[in-house]
Amino acid sequence: MKKTEIKDTTEEFERALQEAGNEKYLLRLYVTGITPKSSRAIQNIKKICEENLKGRYELEVIDIYQQPMLAKEEHIIAVPTLIKKLPLPLRKLIGDMSDKERILQGLDLRRKK
Repeated sequence: MKKTEIKDTTEEFERALQEAGNEKYLLRLYVTGITPKSSRAIQNIKKICEENLKGRYELEVIDIYQQPMLAKEEHIIAVPTLIKKLPLPLRKLIGDMSDKERILQGLDLRRKK
């Protein structure tokens, strides 16, 4: 009976790992117009997503000049700001997204060292 329990637990664990690797990411990047810092942030996060989440992410870029109410609702105090809405937990990352390791950790794609 113990052998069956271990086998079931191993199969459940492997299934959970596979499902975790297929989670869909919902990301929102808040920027201010077409500034150099905003453009860099957009390019950097797109590159990171394509390299690490290809086919598993949705990235919405929001210009707070065009949609200030969205920034207010999310309590955005600095830009560029990336918000990872899904999968939970929610995370906010500020800056031009050039520190790839910090971004990967913030997206829960790398373990903290």
